[in-house]
Formats: sequence, structure tokens, C-alpha cells
Amino acid sequence: MNRIHQLFSNKKQDILSIYFCAGTPRLEQTTEVIRTLAQKGIDMIEIGIPFSDPMADGPVIQAAATQALRNGMTLKKLFAQLADIRSEVQIPLILMGYLNPIMQYGFEAFCQSCQTCGIDGMIIPDLPFKNYLNTYKPIADRYQLKVIMLITPETGEERIRLIDEHTDGFIYMVSSAATTGAQQDFDAQKQAYFQSIEAMNLRNPRMIGFGISNRQTYQAAAAHAAGCIIGSKFVTLLEEEQGNAAKAADRLMECLQQD
Repeated sequence: MNRIHQLFSNKKQDILSIYFCAGTPRLEQTTEVIRTLAQKGIDMIEIGIPFSDPMADGPVIQAAATQALRNGMTLKKLFAQLADIRSEVQIPLILMGYLNPIMQYGFEAFCQSCQTCGIDGMIIPDLPFKNYLNTYKPIADRYQLKVIMLITPETGEERIRLIDEHTDGFIYMVSSAATTGAQQDFDAQKQAYFQSIEAMNLRNPRMIGFGISNRQTYQAAAAHAAGCIIGSKFVTLLEEEQGNAAKAADRLMECLQQD
């Protein structure tokens, strides 16, 4: 069974997924961050593939991607770093990145490398759903990889149900029609969005991301989904702690628990 399926079968609520950008703060730190987060009890990790034009990302993740590229991170180097990760880490690992560098690598070659390293799925924010269905899904399925699709408050019900029908990992609910970045609270409009998607009784579990950085946003999101995805806040803390992932993870958990 795919590790993503195992996770959502074994844990129905309060799942915590952490995003960080591969190759930051230092090039050779990727596997160290992954190991540390797994040891800290994080349920799932999203490994960011740096790209020069990350259109859905806010300034924090943009800066991390820029730093990773300056450090020399490439997909080839990332797969080399991840070659032995499954000897130490058993939680689901997902690669998150834009289509351009993946296409330069070659999509089938990308899937093959993912399978070799033990990657469980991918999130490609700029992959059109029609292209996914017609071209990319059959290849990803061949390598037993889950392609995770995003929905936003602007995604119509028909599209959401199509995504639910044609994917089987989880659905990434973007909290707002904006770029990534920490927020202090989710207003009534965002919470109504969470409730409306919950009421659709979708087949796939849902994870809410974008803007989760404290107890208020974490609890508001977790109440209406299987769990939460945190990126910008952890990336900021990792930078502040000069790459010490253990200290960054501890500070993140404090942020999620404090009033």
C-alpha cells in the first residue's frame, strides 16, 4: 500500500505535513531536515523543488528557492541526496515543484527516479487538470505515484468533484486565493469555505495549507480537514535557526500550541 494511503488509513485527524525547500539553508542539508522532521513525529513531508519563478509562492518560499538555486540544487542532485532516504525514514515523502524543471528532467524519468528513491507522490501547482488526466496520470500510475491536485476558494464544485474522482492520494485545499505566507487568523469567509468543502463529503481526505502559522489558524483548519500543511512558517524558523531543523521543529510546535 502506498505510504500516503497508509497514513490516512491509520490517522484520520490532526495530520501534520511540513514543507521545506530542498537545498536550504545549505545544499547538503536536505536529508538531515527530512530525518529530523520524521524523528520529531511529523506525519508527512513535502520536499520543495526550487524554481526561479514560483508563481504560487510568497516571499519566504521564493527566497528559499532562490537560495537553493544559488547553492547549486538541481533535480539530479536532489535525487542523489534522496537515494538512501528509505533506509531511515518511513513516513510519506512528496515532491512539490513546478512543471518546468520536471519537464526539463523528463516526466517519465522524473517518475522513475521518484520510485527508485521511495517518493510517494508529487504536487505540481501549475499542472493543468486536463493535461494531468490525458498525459501525466497514466505515467504516474505506472510508477505508483500519487499526483496531488490543489483546490482554492475559487474552484467550482464540478471541478472539485472531478479531482476527487480522478485522484486517490489527498486533496490539497489552498486556504485562500493568494500566495503562500503566514497569516494571523482565518476570517469567517475562509472558514465558510472550509465548511462548504467538508459538506461535499468527498471521497479523498483533505489537507489545508497556505497561511497556517499559529494556534488559531492551525485549529481552524484542522477542525475541517484531516490535517494541515505548514510551509512558510517552518522555512522561516529553519532559516532563523541557521539550518537546525530540530530547533525549528520545536519552535513550530510551540507556535501551534500557544494562545
